[in-house]
Amino acid sequence: MNDLHPSFWAALIGWFLAQSIKMISCFIRSGKLDFSYLLSTGGMPSAHSAMACSLATSIGINEGFSSVSFTIVAAFAAVVMFDAQSVRKAAGEQAKILNQILDELLHEHHLSEKKLKELLGHTRLEVLGGLLTGIAAAHFCKIFV
Repeated sequence: MNDLHPSFWAALIGWFLAQSIKMISCFIRSGKLDFSYLLSTGGMPSAHSAMACSLATSIGINEGFSSVSFTIVAAFAAVVMFDAQSVRKAAGEQAKILNQILDELLHEHHLSEKKLKELLGHTRLEVLGGLLTGIAAAHFCKIFV
């Protein structure tokens, strides 16, 4: 395990922290501990953004913010965050509309009742939450890992 780069741990902890925050906030709202949030998509904060930003921040801390590695990972993080708040959000909105159409058709026809997953993407605020979670996770790893 010591052979793994510290940035690997930062990315993993960033993702896990974001997913844990979702699970804990659900527990506070509902009083039920739902471990499925550890693998869920959507919600606050964005785990994709947290993981990518934690990786970028950790690379910057360990190899320098002017390094080629940081530049590559920062570009990757920007793509991930853009995708999380635009492309995946649009796919979720389309799934919601398709589910409404399916509900209307079910009243008249015998079709599959399987629903499409609607919570796929993130709002800009959720992506920002992921960015901040990722930066915090990278700094945590620099100190403790």
